[in-house]
Amino acid sequence: MEATDDDSKLIALGKQLEEAVTKIRRLYDPVSPDSHLELIESMLVSLEPIEQAIMAIPARSIAGLGVKARHAAYVISEHWDAPIDQIDWDARAVRSLIEAVCVVASIPFLFESNSKEDE
Repeated sequence: MEATDDDSKLIALGKQLEEAVTKIRRLYDPVSPDSHLELIESMLVSLEPIEQAIMAIPARSIAGLGVKARHAAYVISEHWDAPIDQIDWDARAVRSLIEAVCVVASIPFLFESNSKEDE
């Protein structure tokens, strides 16, 4: 197997994930959580093949690893529901690792605003 640092497909999938999550967040209204529910559910279903591909494709660069970290943060977003010193040790370790990978990869962290609001 030939080594490569081309993560262009993984990076493109990461952009698709970010665009979809941004659209879903814009549609979601916590005051009226049932509004746009069918559209949001449809969009979440359409994310499945993107997420499956992100998980299946091996990362070969820091940027690719960042895409995988961002996806992991999306999947386990509940780890950002409280300040880091108020979550259990396992969640703290995972959250800390994901945030560190995003920093090293120079990839904006999707849930950064949530963690700052809660602190």
